[in-house]
Amino acid sequence: MGKDTGFLEYKRKNNTDIPPKERILNFDEFHKPLPEAERREQAARCMNCGVPFCQSAMELSGMVTGCPLHNLIPEWNDELYKGHEGHAFARLEKTSNFPEFTGRVCPALCEKACMCGQYGDPVSVHDNELFLIETAFAEGYIKPRIPAIRSGKRVAVVGSGPSGLAVADELNRRGHSVEVFEREDEIGGLLMYGIPNMKLDKGVIKRRRRLMEEEGVVFRTSVNIGKDKTAEELTDEFDAVVLCCGAKQARNIPAADPGKIKGVMYAVDFLTLVTKALMRAPDHTAAALKKEKGFTDAGGKNVIIVGGGDTGNDCIGTVIRLGAKSVTAIEMLPKPPAERVPSNPWPEWPRILKTDYGHEEAVCLFGQDPRVYETTVKSVRTDKKGQLKEVETVKVAFENGKLKEVPGTEKVLKCELLLIAAGFTGCEDYTAKAFGAPLSKRGTVNTPEGSFRIGDTSCFSAGDMRRGQSLVVWAIAEGQKCAKEVDRFLMGYSNL
Repeated sequence: MGKDTGFLEYKRKNNTDIPPKERILNFDEFHKPLPEAERREQAARCMNCGVPFCQSAMELSGMVTGCPLHNLIPEWNDELYKGHEGHAFARLEKTSNFPEFTGRVCPALCEKACMCGQYGDPVSVHDNELFLIETAFAEGYIKPRIPAIRSGKRVAVVGSGPSGLAVADELNRRGHSVEVFEREDEIGGLLMYGIPNMKLDKGVIKRRRRLMEEEGVVFRTSVNIGKDKTAEELTDEFDAVVLCCGAKQARNIPAADPGKIKGVMYAVDFLTLVTKALMRAPDHTAAALKKEKGFTDAGGKNVIIVGGGDTGNDCIGTVIRLGAKSVTAIEMLPKPPAERVPSNPWPEWPRILKTDYGHEEAVCLFGQDPRVYETTVKSVRTDKKGQLKEVETVKVAFENGKLKEVPGTEKVLKCELLLIAAGFTGCEDYTAKAFGAPLSKRGTVNTPEGSFRIGDTSCFSAGDMRRGQSLVVWAIAEGQKCAKEVDRFLMGYSNL
């Protein structure tokens, strides 16, 4: 599959990026696809490994490498190389519900396990996937697949993030009647309001919604289950209920309470308000956004972000587009190495320094990497009106497994906006409690090993709500497996 000598003849090429100074003027996606001929060359680099680790989802040293969806990567790379985009897409959609999401936001676990990556550059699987799904939409390969026969069974899905959408997609195609309940005004969960536009344009989510509606899925937005509609009403009305409410309970930091100090916010709340304002704006420029109300403007402010994950990086990119005066990103952990160390060999997940788009933009704009390692916020200071004005930081170190401050390392930084992107502590528990779902110590819905069913009830749970904070691709994989169990519960067997 692919070209026998492709990995020797062609070097890896990524999609090109609009330069930082240009792209920070708006909130548009900035990755530009390669020409079709070059994209086929990238597919030709796929080696047809005897054991394709790229689709394995192996757990090595406590971390997973390879695709959780077990995408048939060598197969569709071969078809793409030969110019058979329709056939390539057919192999892709066999395992993946939403390649347009993972092709944009997935960290590409598949590429980390690619055999070509052992001694050189892995195959550009991530970009190839995005090319295939966008080609499929553009060429009309994607058409509504409306079930010929309905089962007569009704399923309610609570939450419309990637796991909820995957459950709905699978069960609808099986012939069940599916209604998805979402408390926000738009579907998508964190895809819509936790990931900024320049990383995932919201038109992509709306396009998928239209397709799913044509196929028969019903979306009910602005309905908060457990508050607007009771659990009893849902279980009485539907044959099965699936809870996919995510893990949105944000982790706080002791030094600053977003509910009490002006200028302190949880990162996802900040990103949500910016996205909602952008959707009201006439275009995606920062200038147009300035005329909107209802969001926290970072323009002219010294911004500090606590947390070094994807959400922290998204905050960096967002505040830069809003015109922040300065950006500092604080991380408690030590700076990762630039290259693999001997104790972290291929094909393990590489524990190395990742420089993302937000970091690149900060370096371009301010002349230095915004990240400060082994540091935490010790205290905050406000003015007479309660508005944040300064943040005191301190170096930290781990001693015998415990985090301790390093005396004499305190620093005071100007700060008018502090964004907390320190991860999540589980689901917001009111929906789980409404359905009597037990919670684990991690704040996630507790189900038996290998099952998504909540006790002996007609209720199930999937995605971050059950697994804990994770990747979009894992949420989709959870949704697929959960849908199969729900189908078996409803029909006595499953052909999913």
